[in-house]
Amino acid sequence: MANSHLTPGIVPGRLPAATIAENFSDIHPPYSRHEAAVAADRCYFCHDAPCITACPTGIDIPLFIRQIQAGNPIGAAQTILSANILGGMCARVCPTETLCEEACVREAAEGMPVEIGRLQRYATDALMATGTHPFVRAPATGKRVAVVGAGPAGLACAHRLAMHGHAVVVFDARSKPGGLNEYGIAAYKTTGGFAQAEVEWLLKIGGITIELGVALGRDITLDGLRQDFDAVFLGIGLSEVNALGVAGDDRDGVADAVDFIAELRQAEDLTKLPVGRDVVVIGGGMTAVDAAVQARLLGAETVTIVYRRGRERMGASADEQEHAQTEGVRIVTNAAPVAIHGNGAVREVEFAYTEEGPEGLRLLPERFRLRADQVFRAIGQRLGDLPEGLRLEGGKIAVEGPGRTSVPGVWAGGDCTPGEDLTVVAVAEGRDAAEDIHRALMG
Repeated sequence: MANSHLTPGIVPGRLPAATIAENFSDIHPPYSRHEAAVAADRCYFCHDAPCITACPTGIDIPLFIRQIQAGNPIGAAQTILSANILGGMCARVCPTETLCEEACVREAAEGMPVEIGRLQRYATDALMATGTHPFVRAPATGKRVAVVGAGPAGLACAHRLAMHGHAVVVFDARSKPGGLNEYGIAAYKTTGGFAQAEVEWLLKIGGITIELGVALGRDITLDGLRQDFDAVFLGIGLSEVNALGVAGDDRDGVADAVDFIAELRQAEDLTKLPVGRDVVVIGGGMTAVDAAVQARLLGAETVTIVYRRGRERMGASADEQEHAQTEGVRIVTNAAPVAIHGNGAVREVEFAYTEEGPEGLRLLPERFRLRADQVFRAIGQRLGDLPEGLRLEGGKIAVEGPGRTSVPGVWAGGDCTPGEDLTVVAVAEGRDAAEDIHRALMG
C-alpha cells in the first residue's frame, strides 16, 4: 500500500498467525452430501420459478436443485455451467440475498429461502474436483477473436467463443488472469486459490490463449486489434479510482481500497501485511465493506465505514452490512469527508453531516472528526483512457443489444459498460456478446 511504510501506525502482525488464518477461513464452508440433500429438499421446484428470472445468467435453478436431490451433483453442475461458466465463483460471491434467494418463494412465505448459492457451490465444486471439462469445442471456424481483459466478462466471452470453434486470444494488463475475481474480492469469500483454479479449469475447453502484462493503449491498440482479428471484445473493467477531492487526500496513510484488497489477495503471508490501528473507509459499496472487514480481520482495533447517504442507499447489501457489523465494523451514514488532517501522515478525518433535499445532497454545518492512521477511498471507480471512436454513456462504454459498441466489429461488457457492477452480470454480458459475435462472424 502506497505510503504505509511512512506511517508509524500502519504495521504488520497485529494478530498471531493462527488467529489471522482462522479469520480468513472460508466464510461459508461447503455443504456435505447430507447437508446438500436436506437443503435441496426444501425447494418447491416452482413451474414459473421466480429465482430463474432473478438470476442475471438465467440458470435453471429448480432443475439443478432437483438433480442434486436425485444424487447427481455432476449433472447439476452441467446445468449451472451451461448458463454461467463461472458458476463456481458466482456461488461464492453473488449477492444471492438480493437476487435468486430474495425471489425464492420460501423467502416470501417463511423469511428463509432455499440456500441456492451454497447448493450451486456444492454442485460446481463436485464437478471441478473430477478435473474434467464438460464442454467440447466445435470444429475450428478459422475466425480469430481478441478479448481484452481476463476478468469475468472476458473469460465468459472467450469460453463461449471457443465452444463455437473460434480461436481466442485474451490480453490482460496484470500478471494473473481473473480480473476482479482474482484481485478485487475479499479473501474469505474465495479461499484456497479458487480464482486461478477456476481459470485453469475453464481453459480446458481449448482454443484460448492468454497473454498477460499486455495493456490496451500501451502495448496494443484497438485499431491494431481490429486489423489483426475478426472481432474484438472489451472487458476492461474500471481502472481508475475516484478521488475524494478534499484537502489532505494525498497524506501518507490514505490509499485506495481496491489496492488494499488486491495486495491482500496476493500476499503470501498475511501476518506481514501492514494495517492501521484506527481505520476509516469512505464509501458504501461492496469494496468498502470488503476493505473494512478485512482490515478488522487483520487486527485493526477500530474500523469505521462512513457513507454520505442513508443506510438504504448503500451499494452493499443489508446482509453484507450486517456481516461487517458482526465483525466489529461501525457504519456511519449521512456524512461526507471535508478534510483529512495530520502532520504529513493522516491523524484525523473531518466529516460534515449531510441531508438529502430536492436539489440533491447538501452538507450541513455540523462537523465531527474520526481518529485515523489509515484511510481507504472506496467511492467508486471509472474508466481510464479509451481509444477514440467509442461512444460513452454515463462515463462508461455505450453498448446496444448484446454488447455492440459504436465501433464496427467491437463488442464490450462487464463493469466498463452501463449496468450493475456484479460478477454474475459481467458473465452474462460476456456470454451474450460472444453469441452475437458468433452470429456476426458466421453470417
